[in-house]
Amino acid sequence: MSKDFHPTMDPTKMGLGRSIAVLTSGGDAQGMNAAVRATVRVGLYAGAKVYFVHEGYQGLVDGGDNIRPATWESVSMMLQLGGTVIGSARSEDFRTREGRMKGACNLVKLGITNLCVIGGDGSLTGANQFRTEWSGLLDDLVKAGKITAAEAKKSSHLNIVGMVGSIDNDFCGTDMTIGTDSALHRIMEVVDAITTTAQSHQRTFILEVMGRHCGYLALVTALACGADWVFIPEMPPDDGWENHLCRRLTDQRGRGCRLNVIIVAEGATSRDGKPITSDQIKKLVTDRLGFDTRTTILGHVQRGGTPSAFDRILGSRMGVEAVMALMEATPDTPACVVSLSGNLAVRLPLMECVQVTKDVTAAMAEGRFDDAIKLRGKSFQNNWNTYKLLAHINPPDVKSNINVAIMNIGAPCAGMNAAVRSAVRMGIIQGHTMFAVHDGFDGLAHGQIEPITWTSVSGWTGKGGSMLGTKRTLPGKMLEEISQNIAKFNIHALVIIGGFEAYVGGLELVQAREKYEEMCIPMVVIPATVSNNVPGSDFSIGADTALNTITSTCDRIKQSAAGTKRRVFIIETMGGYCGYLATMAGLAAGADAAYIFEEKFGIKDLEMNVEHLVEKMKTTVKRGLILRNENSNANYTTDFIFSLYSEEGKGIFDCRKNVLGHMQQGGTPTPFDRNFGTKMGVKSVRWLSEKLKECYRHGRIFANTPDSACVLGMRKRALTFQPLSDLKGDTDFEHRIPKTQWWLKIRPIMKILAKYDIKLDTSEHADMEHVIKKSIPLGK
Repeated sequence: MSKDFHPTMDPTKMGLGRSIAVLTSGGDAQGMNAAVRATVRVGLYAGAKVYFVHEGYQGLVDGGDNIRPATWESVSMMLQLGGTVIGSARSEDFRTREGRMKGACNLVKLGITNLCVIGGDGSLTGANQFRTEWSGLLDDLVKAGKITAAEAKKSSHLNIVGMVGSIDNDFCGTDMTIGTDSALHRIMEVVDAITTTAQSHQRTFILEVMGRHCGYLALVTALACGADWVFIPEMPPDDGWENHLCRRLTDQRGRGCRLNVIIVAEGATSRDGKPITSDQIKKLVTDRLGFDTRTTILGHVQRGGTPSAFDRILGSRMGVEAVMALMEATPDTPACVVSLSGNLAVRLPLMECVQVTKDVTAAMAEGRFDDAIKLRGKSFQNNWNTYKLLAHINPPDVKSNINVAIMNIGAPCAGMNAAVRSAVRMGIIQGHTMFAVHDGFDGLAHGQIEPITWTSVSGWTGKGGSMLGTKRTLPGKMLEEISQNIAKFNIHALVIIGGFEAYVGGLELVQAREKYEEMCIPMVVIPATVSNNVPGSDFSIGADTALNTITSTCDRIKQSAAGTKRRVFIIETMGGYCGYLATMAGLAAGADAAYIFEEKFGIKDLEMNVEHLVEKMKTTVKRGLILRNENSNANYTTDFIFSLYSEEGKGIFDCRKNVLGHMQQGGTPTPFDRNFGTKMGVKSVRWLSEKLKECYRHGRIFANTPDSACVLGMRKRALTFQPLSDLKGDTDFEHRIPKTQWWLKIRPIMKILAKYDIKLDTSEHADMEHVIKKSIPLGK
């Protein structure tokens, strides 16, 4: 983000006298509706006229009723719907110059000079061609007498901004395309269901997933379910793969594993370009090994269903950024696409991204598979490298004589087990002996420590909660016993997976190094908590799962409110003093307000929110949703807010309240948490192995520098290790939150989308970047 000050720019007047049209094109993807909704509402907020183009480019060509004004209320109740409400079509007409002339004529007649296109690379390339030809099309329309010279002059320039909606995640320049995360949710639901039946019968399951010529869905699925093998188009298997695959499946069965899972991307090929199909693999496994084998081709179920919280937030954030990009565009600005990098919304030149996407296809066609993986971006590369490491089943013959202990601290959350599993397997691959510590620091003090093996963690990625057991106790009062057990079990390094207690506990162990030499070992803290309140990381394992639980509950509640009309629901979320869950769920569920500790509120704010709802009940949208973080205010409790709203809303709306409680910690982990946990586990153990080499002195390990005890966290665009001691300054220990939290900048978006008259800060906006410079270490 660049600091580029526009002191005179009022965001509510940026769009006056301008018109924006929004269309969805190509294959549908869950989350497109969130992007359409945000584009419409932010466009209206900016003072512009906004139009829907129904049925994609075909609607643009046909015009008439297909291009209609959009209102605030016309995008209500869209957030939780899959697909695209305004329709999509593959248009042959738009591919012709004549068709594009008709489209241009329709736009000029309505005075529309800003076009927002949500679709895949084909749709966006079409948009760019339309823009390039624009002045020529207008000249031809004037010559043909279809438009006047004055109309042509008024519409002399067309601005275009793209958002990538595609479940395949096949567009270069963005970590995630809208719809990918939801597609992964559908796939993981099927994988979880299949693995239970496969285990019962000792079966091998072959699962074919979508993705056209991109292996992202297959690769992340394989990582998230610990598949035995994955076939992706970007990296065909080596010649003779049939023998290797059969050997691996046999090895797994020999280790006591009751099932095998093989994931195939629909575009998978062999080195010589011949398709590899699920039926071909089934025949191989059945004929060679005699295993009971089944295939499942997922097909369009992956495109369907309700969008995940991630896709709703992504679509909403991209929609806001797209409108800002259109409003700020000049005739010299190239057509841009709004992308996600780490957790930043960035703008990239559209044709640069399209070019790199084409380069991937060319690299694959020419057999330059390493280049294809690189061109897909850092996120894809990281996923591939992590998968290769974990799929390498044969541990080295030579042991390292290093013992690494792993523990869970604090409240349980979904994704903890995925991190434990990958850390254990990574350690074993490196020749270390891995120890499981049960029940947190209590277990470390009382000697509840035992070796943990490769097979004992199989199947853990999909399990919620904490298989090791976890407690909130801090180590401070048990340092003597802990140091004795570190010595007794000869522990050389420690992986601490957990929430704020894990961070504080890690700090206490570091401080104890002065007194206890046994604590002078490398340590790493992996943030895992639904609250997302660990300093040093923008995301914690478990927060995404909790967010989806809250969002799906809010969907059901909104449905109930829509049925009964004039009803307001007040929902209390978890998070301690951290307002992350309330804010992000508010954005994902379309809440009218979210009360949090970090943003102080008083009786005047509550009154304003009630008045806002009273006004809302006069429209066709006769329902309200209010979220409150559990510790947002000691006096304005959920009961107080419920009573206040009930009293003030008498005769206009009635109220219900709902405290979500511990259901937010439960459930199976989302694909994001499985994948994030897996990558964090691998990265932490590799880092510990390097640190152990650095700290090895005179036949023993001695680590007492600040950088030998770190938090592994995601910061903007990279997974980074930050010394625990360095993070103390950014920590509010009393309220157990970091002092700076990135997501607070997103709060105004939620308020604007809920129709509050607030000023969006335009002093900080995303500048145009370039694909080549981008570094994208963590996608999803």
